[in-house]
Amino acid sequence: MRPLFAAFFSFSLLLLAGGCRVAAPAGPAASPGAPKTFTQVPLADTASVGATPWRQFFQDPALVGLIDTALRQNLDLQVAVQRVEVFQAQYLARRGALFPSVTATGNVGLDRYGRYTMTGVGNYDTNLSQNIDGNQRVPTSLTPDYFVGLRSSWEIDLWGKLRSRRKAAYLRVLGSKQGRNLVVTNVVADVARAYYELLTLDNQLATLLRNARFQQEGLRLIRIQKQAGRVTELAVQQFAAQALRTESLAYGTRQRITETEASLNQLLGRYPQPIGRGPALPNQQGLPTRLGAGLPATALLRRPDVRQAELELRATSADVDAARAAFLPSLTLTPYLGLNAFRANLLLDAGSVTYGIIGGLAGPILNRAQYRADFRQAVANNYEGYYRYQQALQTGFREVVVGLRGLENYRAVADLRAREVAQLQSAVATSNELFVAGYASYLEVITAQRSVLEAELSLADARQEQLLQSVNLYRALGGGWQ
Repeated sequence: MRPLFAAFFSFSLLLLAGGCRVAAPAGPAASPGAPKTFTQVPLADTASVGATPWRQFFQDPALVGLIDTALRQNLDLQVAVQRVEVFQAQYLARRGALFPSVTATGNVGLDRYGRYTMTGVGNYDTNLSQNIDGNQRVPTSLTPDYFVGLRSSWEIDLWGKLRSRRKAAYLRVLGSKQGRNLVVTNVVADVARAYYELLTLDNQLATLLRNARFQQEGLRLIRIQKQAGRVTELAVQQFAAQALRTESLAYGTRQRITETEASLNQLLGRYPQPIGRGPALPNQQGLPTRLGAGLPATALLRRPDVRQAELELRATSADVDAARAAFLPSLTLTPYLGLNAFRANLLLDAGSVTYGIIGGLAGPILNRAQYRADFRQAVANNYEGYYRYQQALQTGFREVVVGLRGLENYRAVADLRAREVAQLQSAVATSNELFVAGYASYLEVITAQRSVLEAELSLADARQEQLLQSVNLYRALGGGWQ
């Protein structure tokens, strides 16, 4: 009898497995490969600045202290840490599904059985049953049932469904950690950008205040010349208007400083308070002079967003395997061990010990709409994960190329604007001398002063962009989370 049952069980299992098997998806359309280098010029040095820890990349002690504070207190980073905890809890749940569950139970029941039953409830002596034609007859209309013991349920992972779900959950834990690293990278870059913007605004405010003093002195001299009859009231009004404009620009810059300090304090996870600064621009030297990009094959894989997208792609592939395995029959074992009696006073009797095991084989045959829907969703998520991975690679490549060109271009812009400022400062001195000698009008003096002020403010912006391009390139190459 047992060999016959085993053969029937094996045949049923093979029949269900063959009828429920689902073919693997074809896969998404291939995307173009990344270029060999970020620039057309062959690289002499394949080292990437992205591998440099941020404490070595940023050499300004004040900025290093601000980044330290942000990494301890930034609220976005705290949220990312808790997101890792969520995925770790999901992994524990998926891993626990591979092992049998054991529960302690205590049941009390009251049943009405038919006149003739083959259930074998209780035993002959306990239930005062009597044999009629070989069957058990329960003489009472309502029969109590007491059970105290352990029940277990264990799904045997025949086709790897549960293991695939565990693998997907584990990969998402790793992906959430890369997501946390991505938040760290963004926090480091955002703090550095806000800090350099603050230094630039300080520099511009100092420039405005210095020019405002010069303009006030010029206004005093032009009033003396008006009293001497050398200029008209129109000249005084023009000089006064220019001084007022510079003063208004100074107040606007003070407001931008307040806003930048408030934003930076929020990045640091604290309420507004004074921000300590390091050396003022343009004397601040806190970044490497040359920034190597390295090869795309290694530089892009250092980026946390690329790593996270890759891990999510692998997780969705495991989801597809689990969805395919869900079409196959599942085997569940349900053993139990305990005490069972139909009288409470006999529950602790040695004859009340009961145990057993039930094996169940179940698989979808007719209505498989839910399984098909889950499979289609898993395949679509897998395709989406592939395209998001390619999108992350392309985004990283674009940011590195833009950063490299931007660093080079803004370095040239800053050099040219510095030369422009030097020329205009010389022009201001010349216009003053010519005006005193009577060879230049007051309008030429005002124009020269306005031009040098605008050029100095523009030079500060160019130096800020040069610093920001360095920070952006460092982040684009995957630096900042080490």
